[in-house]
Amino acid sequence: MNEPRVVHVEVHGQKYPIRTSLDPRYVNELAAFVQKRMELAAATSPSSDTLGLAILVALNIADEFFRARSESENADTVLSGRAERLERIVDEALALTL
Repeated sequence: MNEPRVVHVEVHGQKYPIRTSLDPRYVNELAAFVQKRMELAAATSPSSDTLGLAILVALNIADEFFRARSESENADTVLSGRAERLERIVDEALALTL
C-alpha cells in the first residue's frame, strides 16, 4: 500500500484536503462523482443548504450501494444454485458410465 498523502479536491465550491493512500486520480474521480450528484440534488432542491444537499446525496448513494449489494447477493445465490445443479448432473452422468 502507498504512503498516505494529501489530495486536494473541490466539491460544491468547498476545497477539502483528503489524507489518503489511494491514487490521487481515483480520489479526484470520486470527488467529481459527488460533485455531479450535488449538482443534481441542487437542481431538484434549490432551497436546500449545502449540508442538506450533502445528506440527500449521501442517502442516494447509500441507497444505490444497498441495492447493488442486494443484486450482487441475489446473483451469487442464483449462480450457486446453478453450480449445484450442474454438479448433480455431472455426478449423475459419471455414475451412468461406471
